[in-house]
Amino acid sequence: MKVLRTPDNRFNDLCGFPFNPNYTEVDDFEGGAIRMHYIDEGPSNGELIICVHGQPTWSYSFRKMISPLTSAGFRVIVPDLVGFGRSDKPSKRSDYSVSRHVNWFKQFINNLSLKNITILCHDWGGPISLRVVAENPEKFSRVIATNTGFPDSRGVPLEKSALLRKLLADTPALSFLDMIKTALKNENPKKPRTMTEQTQDAASGRDPRPPFMYWIRHCDAFPDFDPGDIISHWVNECSAEEKRAYSAPFPSEEFMQGAREFPSLIPLFPDDPALRDNRAAWEKLRTFKKPFLTAYSDSESQAPAIQFQQEIPGAQDQKHVVIKGAKHFVQDDAGYELAQVVLDFIRANRP
Repeated sequence: MKVLRTPDNRFNDLCGFPFNPNYTEVDDFEGGAIRMHYIDEGPSNGELIICVHGQPTWSYSFRKMISPLTSAGFRVIVPDLVGFGRSDKPSKRSDYSVSRHVNWFKQFINNLSLKNITILCHDWGGPISLRVVAENPEKFSRVIATNTGFPDSRGVPLEKSALLRKLLADTPALSFLDMIKTALKNENPKKPRTMTEQTQDAASGRDPRPPFMYWIRHCDAFPDFDPGDIISHWVNECSAEEKRAYSAPFPSEEFMQGAREFPSLIPLFPDDPALRDNRAAWEKLRTFKKPFLTAYSDSESQAPAIQFQQEIPGAQDQKHVVIKGAKHFVQDDAGYELAQVVLDFIRANRP
């Protein structure tokens, strides 16, 4: 496997990011190794919190949460998923799969001998982390899900796979702003649909072009793909220096293959290779009795949060949170507030 490594000087003097890098190696499944980066702050014997980012961001997105959490005495670990941040980046889109991401994250936890984990997962950090939680529940004490979901293509007949894949293939790859404008044209801003709901509507013929397909195609094929620019539109405020920091891991197109591929890996279609494992993980999560909290922005669809609350035993009777005024990257827009939510949740759910 050809693996790229972003030059260290790309990470010099990043705004609000004074943290020292740490590294561990995971198997690339082709006879080699991949270096994963992580932040490790706070007392080494402190109670452990892991924060897991999504797409197309990296550990930088959690920078505003680290100090409030470590000041409260916690050890905070924030990894960069393979293909993101200071972690190595396999150079081909075919190098990435849901299964590999799950196994890379599992190896990361095992390499560092982490246990008694409170995990905060955002965006793609959710589907990856929750698979590991389902497979290794003994390693985790608590879960906080924020602006994420765990799709399993429920309610979509297998025979609709070809139709859905044709719809996706026929969806144009638009610029980011055109993609947002077109995708949201027919959406109700007060009740945004989840990706699974959009897939159900497309399969039934109610929606000939689901919004998420425009996002997948933008990441998949639009020539000018800029993670920093994308994130700047999904936070309330983003300075030029913060935008530079979000783009820092990706000096050229070759480095962006993991970020481009992630949306195409979402197991939304009923013939998706990750679907069986996701459904198996859901069966285990329906027996997960440890504390589970949802903390979603009010700008996001609450349907995934409600699904977690209804189906996971540990989510029942928790004080679930809706964070007002934050966009998708809630850890950036409301980092201090989300950190307080995490602290309150841990304190309220100690043995």
